[in-house]
Amino acid sequence: QVHLVESGGGSVQAGGSLRLSCVVSEYTYDRDALMGWFRQAPGKERQGVAAILSDDRTTYGDFVQGRFTVTQDKDKHTLYLKMNTLEPEDTAMYYCAAGRKPWDWGWSSLLRSPLYDYWGQGTQVTVSS
Repeated sequence: QVHLVESGGGSVQAGGSLRLSCVVSEYTYDRDALMGWFRQAPGKERQGVAAILSDDRTTYGDFVQGRFTVTQDKDKHTLYLKMNTLEPEDTAMYYCAAGRKPWDWGWSSLLRSPLYDYWGQGTQVTVSS
């Protein structure tokens, strides 16, 4: 069974940086592999942050505006999210997720949670002003 474990969250001041990690086990990195980061703040809907395909092409939510970078190390079975210039609005629980790219995929669809079958338990990010 696929298992994902996030780490790297914490509390930072506005303008600071964090790097989240997600160790993935029992997941097959084939050509349809799809990994993503999502976040959810209290009282708000889950929001797609970033997604990465097996060939390392990426897509981001509009709110990212160049501040975050998603990468993966398939040899280490680890997904990363480097977050720079953090803002208080970035405060949320961050989740990594694994799924499969559908045949009729589009870039915007890769940030939708129904595509992902497996989820981690989340890591909290808190940004103070």
